[in-house]
Amino acid sequence: MKKEIKRIVVLGAGAVGCFFGGMLARSGKEVLLIARDNHVQAIKKNGLFMECQSFQEHVAVDASSSMEGVADADLILCCVKSPDTERAMREIKDLIKPDALILSLQNGVDNAERISQVVPNKAIAAVVYVATGMGGDGHVKHFGRGELIIGSADQSENVSSELKQICDLFLSANIPCTASSNIRRELWLKFLVNCSYNGISAIGQITYGEMVQQESIQQLIKDLTTEFLLVAHHENINLSEDEAQMVNEQIAKTMAGQRSSTAQDLMRHKPTEIDFLNGLIVRKAKEHGLNVPNHQAIYALVKMLEQKNHD
Repeated sequence: MKKEIKRIVVLGAGAVGCFFGGMLARSGKEVLLIARDNHVQAIKKNGLFMECQSFQEHVAVDASSSMEGVADADLILCCVKSPDTERAMREIKDLIKPDALILSLQNGVDNAERISQVVPNKAIAAVVYVATGMGGDGHVKHFGRGELIIGSADQSENVSSELKQICDLFLSANIPCTASSNIRRELWLKFLVNCSYNGISAIGQITYGEMVQQESIQQLIKDLTTEFLLVAHHENINLSEDEAQMVNEQIAKTMAGQRSSTAQDLMRHKPTEIDFLNGLIVRKAKEHGLNVPNHQAIYALVKMLEQKNHD
């Protein structure tokens, strides 16, 4: 078994990273948030303000804008945007300890794999169900849920003990966390939600709850799901229509007031992760000779808005 996890570093501490890092720090864990300088200065001055459903308080936590802080990490929570994964790993490759674990808390289905292609450290995937947003510098807002499912393609005894260790760490901070023996399937279930909701929310700057009040959008979600399941089948991911419908409906109920991360990125004129969401489905469909016109349309429209912001 790996030695005890004492120091946790959150790499790319935006809304998701600040929520989970803040919860760990609040429970007494040694946490460092690596974030943009404006966030760091606010956190150093006042602590991280956590505006959560069950509490609102300033949490004392260390913060830095330098990657050097990963050097002492036992566990690194990778929270950078999916397009930045390889770049971030190259930056920390020569800094991290050989036995440091990396947990990907990112959107998409292939980040842990991409991490492993750059660094030799063990990369573990996490499925993240949480609704968060930044309320300003050093201020994270929590709108709903907050649980994790973690897992690794490697199911050796050593990895199982590491997964248990990470689960226990989060559970001790009141963060629901379970280990899955089929993390790829869990990732694709969450990926379905991302591909069904994120792009529509971004294009319309609309919440999940508002989306499902419109019959035409309900039909679009169904059409996106049908195309998604076709691609998943060709990727050897076994998901049923009933299961897909249940997961989609659950998100609309449990995160009704949430706008997607893609919507938040567009609103702030930042690059989105659409290439690793609907864009990935479009690429996978092409590999398998499939037609996914609804995913292609969502992808094209978000890229158009992204380009407009850039211009």
